[in-house]
Amino acid sequence: MGGKPVIKGTRVPVQVVVGSLAGGSTVDAVCDAYSITADDVRAALAYAAEMLGQERLYALPGG
Repeated sequence: MGGKPVIKGTRVPVQVVVGSLAGGSTVDAVCDAYSITADDVRAALAYAAEMLGQERLYALPGG
């Protein structure tokens, strides 16, 4: 999947799972649509939260 993180044992990108939930889909709907479990969804959310927690912003010099 182009180096993007996926749900273990699948080709379902974490971005798709999180995006589906953000778009209003329920956990059950996401599980059904992508043949994953609720634990997989929670793992995707935990991964996304971890990545956001590691995000760093850097000021660039300039005018």
